Amino acid sequence: MIDPVPGATLPERSFGPVTATDIVRYQGASGDMNPIHHDDDFARAAGYPAAFSAGMLSAGWLAAYCTEHLGETGVRRYRTRFREVVHRGDTLTASAKVVRVFEVDREQRVELAIRLRKDGDGSVVVDGTAEFALQPQGAQQP
Repeated sequence: MIDPVPGATLPERSFGPVTATDIVRYQGASGDMNPIHHDDDFARAAGYPAAFSAGMLSAGWLAAYCTEHLGETGVRRYRTRFREVVHRGDTLTASAKVVRVFEVDREQRVELAIRLRKDGDGSVVVDGTAEFALQPQGAQQP
């Protein structure tokens, strides 16, 4: 659980280093078998230095990070923007900050500013916002 106060942050979490296996497993699960994600020659022919991860894999890691702290049943909204490609060998760090705490239909919610960045140069790979119910309906209290 998080401290539902604007400005509070979640503990950061690392993912990676990203491997070809990570990328290909995601491709198989998603059905996106675009060779630009696993074939270096194909990616170079398209002007990239090497094959790179599908953006949704990074967005998925960021979603997993959020649900580890706030639970899956509390997800109310999740929006992301892709900023950078991720290559094999990149290590990524997820972070989140509480933007606001509010109520919708008597349900207490929290909005987070979320970000996934490369450890090497700090560039942002994915950013966005996530909204969670703090006590989702039907959730058991400890």
